[in-house]
Amino acid sequence: MKLKPLTIALLCALSSNMAAKESIVEITVLQTSDVHGCFFPYDFINRKPMHGSMARVSSYVKAVRKSKGNNVLLLDNGDILQGQPTCYYCNYIKPDMPNIAAEVVNYMGYDAQTIGNHDVETGHAVYDKWASEVKCPMLGANVIDTSTGKPYFKPYAMFMRDGVRIAVIGMLTPAIPNWLNIRLWEGMCFQNIVETAAQWVEYVKAHEHPDVIIGLFHSGLSGGITTDAYEENAALRAAKEVEGFDIILFGHDHKAHDETIDVNGRKVVCLNPSSNAEYVSEATISIKTRDGKVIGKDVTGRLVDVRNLPVDEEFMLKFKNEIDSIKTFTDRKIGTFTDTIRTRDSYFGNSAFCDFIHNLQLKVTGADVSFNAPLSFDESINAGDVRVSDLFNLYKYENQIYTLRMTGKEIHDYLEMSYAMWTDRMMTPNDHIMLMERDEHGSYVFKNLAFNFDSAAGIDYEVDVTKPAGEKVTILRMSDGTPFEPTKWYKVAMNSYRGNGGGELLTKGAGIPHDSLPERIIYESERDQRYYLMKEIENNGTMNPQPNHNWRFVPAEWTRTAIRRDRELLFGK
Repeated sequence: MKLKPLTIALLCALSSNMAAKESIVEITVLQTSDVHGCFFPYDFINRKPMHGSMARVSSYVKAVRKSKGNNVLLLDNGDILQGQPTCYYCNYIKPDMPNIAAEVVNYMGYDAQTIGNHDVETGHAVYDKWASEVKCPMLGANVIDTSTGKPYFKPYAMFMRDGVRIAVIGMLTPAIPNWLNIRLWEGMCFQNIVETAAQWVEYVKAHEHPDVIIGLFHSGLSGGITTDAYEENAALRAAKEVEGFDIILFGHDHKAHDETIDVNGRKVVCLNPSSNAEYVSEATISIKTRDGKVIGKDVTGRLVDVRNLPVDEEFMLKFKNEIDSIKTFTDRKIGTFTDTIRTRDSYFGNSAFCDFIHNLQLKVTGADVSFNAPLSFDESINAGDVRVSDLFNLYKYENQIYTLRMTGKEIHDYLEMSYAMWTDRMMTPNDHIMLMERDEHGSYVFKNLAFNFDSAAGIDYEVDVTKPAGEKVTILRMSDGTPFEPTKWYKVAMNSYRGNGGGELLTKGAGIPHDSLPERIIYESERDQRYYLMKEIENNGTMNPQPNHNWRFVPAEWTRTAIRRDRELLFGK
């Protein structure tokens, strides 16, 4: 049958109309995580220029927005309130000023943000004020207000980009009670990430009908603390087990990660930009629609290195007054050290660095014993003027000082776990004394986290590295010469992270149930550890910290050579 010209024209027009209703929308999602106060391209701790920083991230974000227009989503994943003196200054020194972390987020136009564990560590007064100053939604679906049973922050946020509906569900690692005093998170509890994610994915599907679902999780990929109640790092498990996520943007563990996992044909892009604003996660969502309905979806991801990008000069000008004020604060001289002290010395025996903190803890608390570990892998306070900025290398975190009641046996078992994570078992004089492994570059590194390598002061003891784990430590006496008794109760000083169960040395090592820790605490300092260290240096003026020489590795004929050999492998000649 032959079609009339008018019919042909109408069919062509209809066909053209139908084709016009099919389109592709491309959306770019950018994520920062674990910025830790690195807002400006200047390291206020070491008083030198810094790679990365939000000033460079801002340049990249502006360039992407210029290229992509409104089809950009900018997200932050928490742990922004602690790290550089920038944060300490506005959190505690000038708490009435607008929080710089909020001001930076607002200037850069973030669309949503989660809260991190180090944000919670600042305490209600700081993070509640910060959350009220941030103009974008603050997310935390599994952070529950115990008075209402509902999320303390918003559980999720919805965004529309060129007709595409995007849901962002925020989460926080629920292991907070393992690290932080309940006073810091009073009125809140923390639910399992995977279970909570499944609930909210179903909710947003039913009520919001999103085209794309993004998880914004302040939780690492996997591993970490796992108890009957808490799973610290659950991003990977959520990606695999919770159907509905297209992208999971995570953080917390400071490990850069770019992976697309395939679960029975369902693909999930998983990105972690590491820390300190050196990388940005970038996911590209390509949505194919017909008649306003999604008929196809493709998501890809990558990490963008912003360490050496140009800084955003407008950003720097905006915060010039704040930068000048913080620099004045950190540059103030507080005393003098006659010798350089180094954390690296702490791994091989008594060290002036570690023992300076031990002795302060004993002085402040009047405790019998002190536990302390080097909180930075390899930092030093150089001989000469000591400034406020140096205190952030001397003591990295805003921990309080605690005193706990412990039996002599618990003290011994605590140290056994610490040295088991720290030292290898030497079977011959040529074996390693340190428990090490090689990293992806072939370099030697500690197998476990060095900030859990606690030594003790107030007792004299030996660590026999030829013995197996659990049999290494022999406590000889109290350092004042009196007997050390396994059944006697002692007052033991430590930082609040450790006193609340951090590192599991008290729970798995000493065998104290986690829920019994609060009743063991008999002293909590009013201020953070760094404050007391600062006052100690200011009051003395000139100081010459020295090792206590209260413990050693044995047998000496093996360990002297092994220490020298492993020290060179870890730190070079």
